Amino acid sequence: MGVTFTKHFSQLFAKKNIRILMVGLDAAGKTTILYKLRLGEIVSTIPTIGFNVENVEYKSISFTVWDVGGQDKIRPLWKYYYQNTQGLIFVVDSSDRERIVEARDELHKLMNEDELRNAVLLIFANKQDLPNAMSAAEITDKLGLHSVRKRRWYIQSTCATSGEGLYEGLEWLSSNAANVA
Repeated sequence: MGVTFTKHFSQLFAKKNIRILMVGLDAAGKTTILYKLRLGEIVSTIPTIGFNVENVEYKSISFTVWDVGGQDKIRPLWKYYYQNTQGLIFVVDSSDRERIVEARDELHKLMNEDELRNAVLLIFANKQDLPNAMSAAEITDKLGLHSVRKRRWYIQSTCATSGEGLYEGLEWLSSNAANVA
């Protein structure tokens, strides 16, 4: 009886671990987002060749966030990071109108991957502070998200350098990815 009580009691206060894969086109701001969440500050970044992985604590959840490089030559390697992913963060540079179709195509490839079928999808519409940035509503249209029916998704306007919108996105992830087996 005491062991059972202790086990259940500790589960109430134990941090839940959630595996997150963060991808998007190169220069979207993935690494800046990761380290703003992890350290609370801006770090100077270079294009990610390979990956960065960090634990981000939020409320009672420990997110293990895998930030994988987005250059076109690296994207075929994304599949090696799919296993056990509960949440997918797709980062879009809201000011990059020239590559929004490319971003849409990459996102839809991800959503068609069998290993990611149960992962919830959070889109960070990043760089909202830049002139001519597309709104979250415009990005929703251009990414074709209204046609997504078999997946929970959410789009959040963000500015990685100020941190604006990042914790709202984590709040959504904590409520939705926690239910993914």
